[in-house]
Amino acid sequence: MQAITVIIESSAKHCHVTRETLDALFGKGFELEVKKMLSQPGQFATPHRVTLVGPRASTSIAIVGPCRKVNQVELSLTDQRSLGITAPIRESGDVKGSAGCKLIGPCGEVELSEGAIIAKRHIHLTPEDAEKFGIKDKQIVKLKTTGERALVFDEVVARVHREYATFVHLDFDEYNAAGLKDPDPTGEIILD
Repeated sequence: MQAITVIIESSAKHCHVTRETLDALFGKGFELEVKKMLSQPGQFATPHRVTLVGPRASTSIAIVGPCRKVNQVELSLTDQRSLGITAPIRESGDVKGSAGCKLIGPCGEVELSEGAIIAKRHIHLTPEDAEKFGIKDKQIVKLKTTGERALVFDEVVARVHREYATFVHLDFDEYNAAGLKDPDPTGEIILD
């Protein structure tokens, strides 16, 4: 079987907000600016930041655009512990019944009853790459990294969609634990 080599990206704490939440935080009609396009088509980093408030502490986090249908705050285990937020490990988009928190912007604040998660480690795949590699949507695979702190990550969920580009996403805790360094570290997908 051929090795399936993929680029690994780190994902820092950030949030996705709805149009309504953006209006409340930054003012009616505010538009997100593009700081940098991200690897996933149509997704972009913005220069806009909000204060995330938890029971124990607060921190500044970036907004990732464009606006979404639901609010989502993505944290690492380290982030959740320092903030005092008990966020579940979930796939992106699965926020029902997740942890709440407060977001404060320059024009207002929003109390979220849910939305804070720790994003499950995952690999985005184009349908073409998924077919080539023999990987199905929602399949659980392993990721082997290389280097001085090489690791094998289990429970990596494959997410296949025509709007994706093929990249692995790990949060900062995972990325740093494996000693990965920019630019563009790679790993190998292991199929059971």
